[in-house]
Amino acid sequence: MSQTPTRKTKIVVVGNGMVGHKFIDNLIQDKSDEFDIITFCEESRLAYDRVQLTSYFDEGKGADDLALASEGYYQSNGINYLLNSKVTQLDTDNNQVITDSGHIESYDKLVLATGSFPFVPPIPGNDQEHCHVYRTLDDLDAIELSSKQSKSGVVIGGGLLGLEAANAVKNLGLETHVVEFAPRLMAVQLDDGGGALLRRKIEGLGVQVHTEKATSEIIAGETARYRMNFADGTHLETDMIVFSAGIRPQDALARSSNITIGERGGIVINDHCQTNIDNVYAVGECALWDNKIFGLVAPGYSMAKVAASHIATNGETESSFTGADMSTKLKLLGVDVASIGEVHGQTEGAQSYTYNDEIEQVYKRLIISADGKKIVGAVLVGDAEAYGTLLQTKQNDMPLPENPAVLILPNVADDSGSAMGVEALPDTAVICSCFDVTKGDIKQAVSAGCTTMASLKESTNASTGCGGCSALAKQVLDSELSNLGVEVCNDICEHFAYSRQELTDIIRVNKIKSFDELLDSHGQGLGCTVCKPAIGSILASYWNDYILEDQHLELQDTNDIYLGNMQKDGTYSVVPRIAGGEITPDKLIVLGEVAKKFDLYTKITGGQRVDLFGAQLNELPIIWKTLIDAGFETGHAYGKSVRTVKSCVGSTWCRYGVDDSVGLAIRLENRYKGLRSPHKIKFAVSGCTRECAEAQSKDFGVIATDKGWNLYICGNGGMRPRHGDLFATDLDETTLLKYIDRILMFYTRTADRLQRTSVWMENLEGGMDYLKQVVIEDKLGVAAELEADIELNISKYQCEWKTTIENPEKMKRFQHFINSEDMDENVSFITERDQRFPTPLSSSSIIEAANDKSEHASNRSEQEKARRIEITEVS
Repeated sequence: MSQTPTRKTKIVVVGNGMVGHKFIDNLIQDKSDEFDIITFCEESRLAYDRVQLTSYFDEGKGADDLALASEGYYQSNGINYLLNSKVTQLDTDNNQVITDSGHIESYDKLVLATGSFPFVPPIPGNDQEHCHVYRTLDDLDAIELSSKQSKSGVVIGGGLLGLEAANAVKNLGLETHVVEFAPRLMAVQLDDGGGALLRRKIEGLGVQVHTEKATSEIIAGETARYRMNFADGTHLETDMIVFSAGIRPQDALARSSNITIGERGGIVINDHCQTNIDNVYAVGECALWDNKIFGLVAPGYSMAKVAASHIATNGETESSFTGADMSTKLKLLGVDVASIGEVHGQTEGAQSYTYNDEIEQVYKRLIISADGKKIVGAVLVGDAEAYGTLLQTKQNDMPLPENPAVLILPNVADDSGSAMGVEALPDTAVICSCFDVTKGDIKQAVSAGCTTMASLKESTNASTGCGGCSALAKQVLDSELSNLGVEVCNDICEHFAYSRQELTDIIRVNKIKSFDELLDSHGQGLGCTVCKPAIGSILASYWNDYILEDQHLELQDTNDIYLGNMQKDGTYSVVPRIAGGEITPDKLIVLGEVAKKFDLYTKITGGQRVDLFGAQLNELPIIWKTLIDAGFETGHAYGKSVRTVKSCVGSTWCRYGVDDSVGLAIRLENRYKGLRSPHKIKFAVSGCTRECAEAQSKDFGVIATDKGWNLYICGNGGMRPRHGDLFATDLDETTLLKYIDRILMFYTRTADRLQRTSVWMENLEGGMDYLKQVVIEDKLGVAAELEADIELNISKYQCEWKTTIENPEKMKRFQHFINSEDMDENVSFITERDQRFPTPLSSSSIIEAANDKSEHASNRSEQEKARRIEITEVS
């Protein structure tokens, strides 16, 4: 007889934010076959990373870069979801939820993950068109739209979220103000000293701070769109206002039922995240535990894990939520800030050590218990490197050294013999609070074969949340590998028993000029697709030969071989250099004429260039001949090399500019153009601290001040956005170029293959302090070598396209067929927005085209006449 299938437990999750998604993720890890899960999401997209919300405005970023969940992932795991669907009623008597559209869903278990909503102070005039909140991607879209019609913006709220919002407003190019009711910024997390330094540093970046200001009304302005009148009789005019004055638990849905709500809001839960109603749970910022709301993601993730475990085990779990440490470390407007424990002197008898360096703008305060044995709290502003050690010491009640000041003072040794490193941490120490990864978990992962941060992230998720634990996780990883006697293999591949850094030194010291020469002397076999392009890049970095020379040709990937980026339809992009974004009308006309003649798709890039897409292989030399004759040269968009130097108009035109950003950008781009490196490199130069060129998001960012140039380095980072760190201030141009020369070549020497500068910095032993010693103080005695290396590279620069079109043999590469100059008929285009786009072909269509291109071309033409193809994404 056939057995009746076991009925699955129906789980309804209301809310699909970070915590709601984490609950689902936890639940399906081991028990995916036992549950029927459906989640309701008010927004038009599934869960995304609100912690990294500001990066939405970074160049080249979008909603997909923030996504935590995808429809494909949910579908493959059998999770049902409804977008743009708000649950408005709960019927806990009948175990049902009802949406605003009337949809009714029954449940066995209900999880409320409704999160929070931004608090908007009840100020008359707070509901006008250009007044926004800072919470969702839709909010950010509205802010961006307003910014295009504004010159200035005010953020009301100087806490964590307020300063994040201020960063977003500043990155949009607006004159930025922060208005805070309290007497200091980050009033909850920082003491007076830390708040004062944070204010000083942020104002130094061009953001104006107004504390102890209570806004009484918002009315029409005289010199700007709005006027904010304050209770003390002063006022401030602005074009846009962003409210980021805190959050409130989103508990309206629970209030409509018989679920218990706290006196000041929040859904009351116990240690298992259960409400007073059977089978109803609450997690995240909507939940009230021990009369506390937790506004960080890590406690929400802990709740999600506890609730999932309680449901999965039918209540037979030892897992419980017992509160969370609200310590935090982050970078606000490029400034390192960290807060641990209690920092306002409320612990009886507590003593404190304070370190305040006004020259370097570093403030540290360590608060210890009355008996001097335990850490009570700490504040770090300007240098948060000690955060990991201090946090672990506090969380694990580790004994302090005889002189606790060594924990915050620079270059002070502890002679007491106390063990304060990762070795002293117990296995229960939580290294990554976002994913509850302990030191023991990392030890287990290492024992199972993890030898790199990449493999550790994949197996444990450590450092993949907010990223604040990456340095500490790396220390634990290295420590455990050492304890196990594991020798980490950094060989670039099986053909070379050397790391990229070691191969760089071998090539440089021995003046090796070709792959074959290196293979004969230091390798074995024939080479592969890993070592060949990596060594090709190193050779180009030091000797800068023409990359299509026969001895180098086999080392290049597709883009370098044809000196253009191959697009998804098999055509290529043409990207001429436009140094600093400055171009003459005549050159603009040439670009337009070329695009029109060859029917190319044109786009202005974020790097201030004009990209031309859709050129077939045999068209490339003709196009480039025209461009070179007009004075253009290759933009090296196809290479792992220095790409663009973005700039604002600077002091030449802008009334705020304090120096010639365009002139410097042109000099930088012409100096470093084409320099091959481990990965692509982007520059930007801003003519003042309003930062319209977004220099702090680049590998090298330069910002003008009235005292000189400030240099930021190692920003961006591809999939893991990272603001650049301030390397040096008040530089003259000669010193600026000297430092950039040295950093570029030191990065080229020491980075791994395909490692962006941001990741390189995160993994550089000694970090920024060590790099400053190497570059500024010449600690290694290599400064002269680094400068000589860059000068040799500069002296050998050539436009690779100019060299190519002057060589008849090399020109033979740029045709589709050996014995014919015909075009490739398989490439077709459709028209959208008055420009052509590649036809989105399926894999079967591509195979069909390869088998019978003529028949396919004919059929495709008829199909395109009969239907409209809607383009949803352009690569």
